Amino acid sequence: MACRASRRPGRATYSFETRVPPSPERRAILNGVTSALFSESLAPLRANPSTSAVLLDIDGTLAPIVDHASDASVPETTRQLMIAISRRYGQVACISGRRASEARAMVSVGTIAYLGSHGAELLRSGWTEAQIDPALEQWTPRLDEFRRESDTTELRRRRVRIEDKGPIIAYHWRGATDEQDARAAIDAIAAHAQESGLEVHWGRKVMEVRPPVRIDKGLGVRTLLGAGERRFAAALYVGDDTTDLDAFHALHALVAEGVVGRAICVGVHSDDGPSAIEEEADIVVAGTDGVRELLAALVAE
Repeated sequence: MACRASRRPGRATYSFETRVPPSPERRAILNGVTSALFSESLAPLRANPSTSAVLLDIDGTLAPIVDHASDASVPETTRQLMIAISRRYGQVACISGRRASEARAMVSVGTIAYLGSHGAELLRSGWTEAQIDPALEQWTPRLDEFRRESDTTELRRRRVRIEDKGPIIAYHWRGATDEQDARAAIDAIAAHAQESGLEVHWGRKVMEVRPPVRIDKGLGVRTLLGAGERRFAAALYVGDDTTDLDAFHALHALVAEGVVGRAICVGVHSDDGPSAIEEEADIVVAGTDGVRELLAALVAE
């Protein structure tokens, strides 16, 4: 394993790589000190586990990215580490673009919270149904209508997959026979959505149509950590895509507000992931294998 680090004004960044290192221009090589740097970076959480939070994305973070979202799964070794983390840390949650109920079924750890649809749905431990922002529910009929209108024979011929996420419609073109042609069809849908007063968000080979109501993982982080009088010694967030940047920003804002003592943002490196994830992260790990190593470090004796 190689460890790389870079220093920007006011902040140190460490990168723990098991496969593909980031560009050498951004990180100087530090050999033989990976374990020490991991311990240093995670020390605020490990020192105060009962008053610390561990928050994670799922797809591309806990579960490897696959062509069809329905085929994705969390490895059993990762799931066991999540169980151990849930027993040690004060707040543990997964924040996913999937529906909250689907995220819970995928991770299969019932003692943690799940924020689905990028934070629009909250499913706490012990709850049987997710709580949805009332401001989003009024848009359900309009989103259903748009989904039906867009689900054409031509779109299916291009192998574009439509995913119903409740208050969000996702259009996936990963694995399409001609991804460029499929992307062109999705561009047209995105333009129509914007003309109809809806909002469009882009991810890794996915485009989402949303109502013009704020939905982002940063708001979800605030829902979990910012409500009430509880204060957290430290909070960790791990993610791999553009939508996870909102969670990074929210954690730093909560530090400024005194709700969180220390924020640790972890970016997951992937070949087609956004560069901003690595640029804004405090720690960068290589893929889901790197995340698993991070989780193991959180519960190591």
